[in-house]
Amino acid sequence: MAIPENFRPKILGFLCNWCSYAGADLCGTSRYQYPPSLRIIRMMCSGRMDLDFVLRALSNGNDGVFIGGCWLGECHYVTEGNYDALSVLHLAKKLLAKVGINPARIRLEWVSASQGNRFAEVVTEFTNELTTLGPLGEGEGIDPATLKLKLDAVARLLPYIKLVEREKIRVRFENKEEYAEFFDSPALNALFDTTIADKLAISQILGLLHERQRSTREIADTLNMPISEVTERLKDSSRQKLVRFDEAEKCYALA
Repeated sequence: MAIPENFRPKILGFLCNWCSYAGADLCGTSRYQYPPSLRIIRMMCSGRMDLDFVLRALSNGNDGVFIGGCWLGECHYVTEGNYDALSVLHLAKKLLAKVGINPARIRLEWVSASQGNRFAEVVTEFTNELTTLGPLGEGEGIDPATLKLKLDAVARLLPYIKLVEREKIRVRFENKEEYAEFFDSPALNALFDTTIADKLAISQILGLLHERQRSTREIADTLNMPISEVTERLKDSSRQKLVRFDEAEKCYALA
C-alpha cells in the first residue's frame, strides 16, 4: 500500500490529570518539540479509560489512540486505576486485531508530571509509527464502508464484552510484563475465542447482511474471513433464526 505523501496521522489522547496531563503541560512550557498530531482529553485517572472511548475515537476519524497514565505504583487514587487501564489496553488490542485493525494503533505510556521530555518522545515515536502504518483502514486494506461496519460490530457487543471482562478476565498483576503474558496466554486466547470472537464474527456478518443479501464467498471476501469460519458462523446464525438461506438466489439474508 502506498501511503499518501501528505499523510499526517490524527491521534486522540486520554491523559490522567495528575501525571500525564501535567507532563504534557511541562512539555509545552519547556518548549520541547513534538508533532502536532495529538488532541488531548483530560481525565482524572487513566482508570477511567473505556473500550467505548477507543471505538469512538477510531470511528470519528482518528488514526490512533494514546493513553497516558501515572507510573504503576504511583496512582493518586486508592484503586490504582492505571492497572485497569492496562487491562483495557490489552483487551482493546485483541478486539481490534480480531476485526483486522492493527493493534499498534492504540498505545499506553506512563508519564509523570516531571517528564515533559518523555511526553514529547513517546508522542513523536507513536506519530512516526502511525505514519508508517498509514491512514486507519487504508493501512489495513479495509475500505471505509467495511471499516465502519467492523467498528459498529464491536460497538454492538460492548455491553456483553464488558460483562465478560468483569466476570472472567479482570486481573491485577504487578507489572506490564505480567499483563502481556496473561493476555497472550493459551488459556486467555481460548476464553476470548469461545466467549467473544464467535459473537464478534456473527455481529460483522449480520451487519453486512443488513445492507443486502450475500453469498458465503462474498461475505468472506468482504470481511477478510476464512470461508470455513463464515460457513460455521452462518450455520450458527441459521439455527438461531438470525439469517435464512435464499434457495433461489443462493445467498444468505437476514431472517
